[in-house]
Amino acid sequence: MHEYKRLAKRVATMLVIGSAVLTLAACSGGSRVRKPAELVPVTNQFDLTPVWSTSVGSSETFNFHPAVAGDAVYASSHRGNLAKIDLLTGNKVWEVSVPDRLSIGPGSDGRVTAVVTTKGTVYAYDDTGKPLWNVSVGSEVLSEPVVAGGVVIIRSLDNRFIGLDAQTGTRKWTYQRQQSALSLRVGYGMLSIGNEVIVTGFAGGRFGMIALANGGLVWESPISFPKGFSEIERLNDVTAKPSMEGEIICAVSYQGRIGCGQARTGNLLWFKDYSSFTGTAQSPDMVFSSNERSYVTAFATKDGNQIWENTQLSFREVGEPMAVGKVLLFGDAQGYVHALSQANGEMLARIRHDSSPITAAPIAVGGLILIQSQGGKLAAYSPK
Repeated sequence: MHEYKRLAKRVATMLVIGSAVLTLAACSGGSRVRKPAELVPVTNQFDLTPVWSTSVGSSETFNFHPAVAGDAVYASSHRGNLAKIDLLTGNKVWEVSVPDRLSIGPGSDGRVTAVVTTKGTVYAYDDTGKPLWNVSVGSEVLSEPVVAGGVVIIRSLDNRFIGLDAQTGTRKWTYQRQQSALSLRVGYGMLSIGNEVIVTGFAGGRFGMIALANGGLVWESPISFPKGFSEIERLNDVTAKPSMEGEIICAVSYQGRIGCGQARTGNLLWFKDYSSFTGTAQSPDMVFSSNERSYVTAFATKDGNQIWENTQLSFREVGEPMAVGKVLLFGDAQGYVHALSQANGEMLARIRHDSSPITAAPIAVGGLILIQSQGGKLAAYSPK
């Protein structure tokens, strides 16, 4: 039941009739609260040396990711602050105030930066911070926009994918998914590939590839299938952004499976029973993920064999992982950043980034590691 308590604010029934929302908070009543594991002392085997830090404003309880394009970082806050930040210095190039609150971070290709308000209005800005256009998509949006190939892709909570012209905001296409009787009320991550397609997860344990030019579905594959007796037990959405390394793409579902397959076709090479809503990270030979207990696991990309599992961080609510070099990096609910060896799961290093949760995956770019906490601290570190 701990999973339900942790997700109480993030899970809801999407009823076919009407727009009523039923959260799962009631399911957590009387459940035993799991105590986060005490941190095991570690002698850092490498350093994450601070290069710069700045405040972009709190994301409250939402999961905000910064976006990187060219030599700039774009970051936003729940209150509507949007900033362009120089990647090398951390200096703010410009900062604007969006007219309404945000529940997700921005999308940007360096020419156009887009954000979506809690009321479903998309605002776009040019590379100087000047407003370009705004348009309503008529529904709440919890998924970060993607700006690629001259299109701004918006994914709404009513299962629509909307392609807007990046320069004008004119609607180019709409792709409608069938509503699910019950689904996780969270943002569904979208992975842009080559300015031509996005890969994303769907409700019901499926993921697929969508063409940016016309919104057409290129392929769709099941990772897992609903099982259990109650609707809550049958939840198995693929909410986290799939990961890709070379020609292999991997995804994981909540209360379902983890699996990897061919990026061009979506055909799975293997799948294993597993449950995660924080997603996957890949190296050339392994895929990594963490479950609701914050157990971190590595699987062989080629066949799914488990390589190792680290349970030292149990119930610390670890965030989305990132694989870089020979380490796996991720934050936790107390603002620590942990580094595990990709080879064997050994704890190699730990730093305290902030005192607020770090749910978004770190970003590796230009020899730096970027980390944004829910408290609003965005910092760049140099791994040494």
